[in-house]
Amino acid sequence: MEKIAITGIGVVSPSGIGKRQFWANIKSGRSFIKKITRFDASLYPTHIAGQIDDLEKYSHISERLLKKIDAFSHMALVASEMALQDAGIDIKNEDPNLVGIFLGNAIGGWLYAETELRDLYLEGREGVSPYMASAWFPAAPQGQVSIYYGIKGFSKTVVSDRASSLMALGYAKKVLEKDKLNMILAGGMEAPVTPYALLCCNTYGALSKNNEFPQQAYRPFDQQRNGFVIGEGAGIVVMESVSRAKKRGANILGLISGYGSSCDGVDRINCAADGEELARAINLALSAAKINPEEIGYISLDGLAVDLWDDSEIKALKLVFGEDLKNIPISCPKSMFGNLLGASGAVDMTIALLTMEHSLVAPTLNLETPVLNGLNYAAKEAREYKVNRSLIISRGRGGINSVLVVEKGEG
Repeated sequence: MEKIAITGIGVVSPSGIGKRQFWANIKSGRSFIKKITRFDASLYPTHIAGQIDDLEKYSHISERLLKKIDAFSHMALVASEMALQDAGIDIKNEDPNLVGIFLGNAIGGWLYAETELRDLYLEGREGVSPYMASAWFPAAPQGQVSIYYGIKGFSKTVVSDRASSLMALGYAKKVLEKDKLNMILAGGMEAPVTPYALLCCNTYGALSKNNEFPQQAYRPFDQQRNGFVIGEGAGIVVMESVSRAKKRGANILGLISGYGSSCDGVDRINCAADGEELARAINLALSAAKINPEEIGYISLDGLAVDLWDDSEIKALKLVFGEDLKNIPISCPKSMFGNLLGASGAVDMTIALLTMEHSLVAPTLNLETPVLNGLNYAAKEAREYKVNRSLIISRGRGGINSVLVVEKGEG
């Protein structure tokens, strides 16, 4: 089957808005995790996060619309516009029936929901915004992007915990392969830095409680790891067939060549300790890409910074790559800006694309003493590598495994 081209990137993250600013901060290894300032979170067990404080500077959205939507839809609209501009696409020149939107998130739009539910109990039904019902639910960003651009083609919202956006990219790839659409806006967004969403994340029991030293808190694969740190943001890309991209003279930033998914099926929250189903998902992605394991030049890790999850991830990689694993650079750049939950996979893929473009592997922050030695971790600072193919891993509660293979672009 024809590979699918990525021709535009839009990224909104604590590490920067827009791919240039984002990459500049990522390659420098700067941490953007800090104490939450948006509301008083001091009584929570964990009150640190990766936050976005200047989204309005980059926004093209009217005040009137902003009153009707949650922050995660706002992020999706900003990232979508950036992706379209990066791809050189004027949506008015596209057939709206042949453009799709495939987005993923884990929890929906809780800032809007919390505010309106508070008003419900204080003021009664008259105090609730009529836009409440359409603002919070997980498919709201897909709907808002479609309305804003007049997009009418087959679209989908994926809710699959932290694996959501990578799974959305995988679905988008399969739809484009069947020639059902001309192009797709695909990725994910998440806005969990709100009082109730933070409470839910805290009850999960896997957040780092290193509140005194926020920038050192997220330590995937390190002996001192004690959980992950949440973050907010969005990653959206323009996807289209290679033939269409070449025909319109687009700059091909990368190629999605393989996707695989599986589920451990052992627990409603935890993954399997043996890593076997994750290994199967990796093999499915490699098989779909028609490449051998040794052809992978970089691996983007899920890196939850929890013993069970990190250890099983490495076990899966060893099952697939064997002794070759020690030669492949691996990293978990989200340690710099937080785990974006349902948006994490799409942002990880964006980093992989920039890694291949610049021949530079972004670091895993705070990886001082690896739990498992003998692996080629990119730690503390970026390292130069010529990478032609990357593997991105994204996992979710209940042992959901999602894996994507991307190749260097032709632009």
